[in-house]
Amino acid sequence: MTNTKQPPAKKRAEASAGPAANPFLDGEFYARMRDYTERDAAFSKELRAIAESGAGKHSTDPRYAPSLQPLLGIVKKGLSLADMLERIVAGTEKGLWEPWLAAFGMQLNGVNYAKTGARNARLALDLSLASKVQAAFANAGVGNWRSLVAQDCHALQVEKAGEKTPAKAYAIFYLDAADS
Repeated sequence: MTNTKQPPAKKRAEASAGPAANPFLDGEFYARMRDYTERDAAFSKELRAIAESGAGKHSTDPRYAPSLQPLLGIVKKGLSLADMLERIVAGTEKGLWEPWLAAFGMQLNGVNYAKTGARNARLALDLSLASKVQAAFANAGVGNWRSLVAQDCHALQVEKAGEKTPAKAYAIFYLDAADS
């Protein structure tokens, strides 16, 4: 005899609703929460909401992602981030790409170094509590930057905190992606 019992209507609706909405996308909610929650707990709550809602895939190229606009004009290592990204796409100064991006808390996880063709660079932006871009977003007045970046990125990589290791999270963007 098979069990034909259906889950309650509420559970069926939740299951079909898709990813959970991230309340931290609302800047006012984020500000109120930060007024009453300590820093580490606030980070944990936001990271949990980001992981549950997933990557939004709204603007997966970092040159055009609205959430990254506060970073594009910042100059480090003698170039703005926008110039760095354009030079990566153009394929110039290959040996400098990784140190350039590291100054902004980004990692170059994969790239086509060939002289011709698309770069297909896979960039990972650090979303952790000690991220190098935290100060840049704070100076721009964007407290909930992690949630906003998660809405633009192509994928999220979240590693939960261990006993002696802090939580790590990365937003994955693609620069000059190949045409599909």
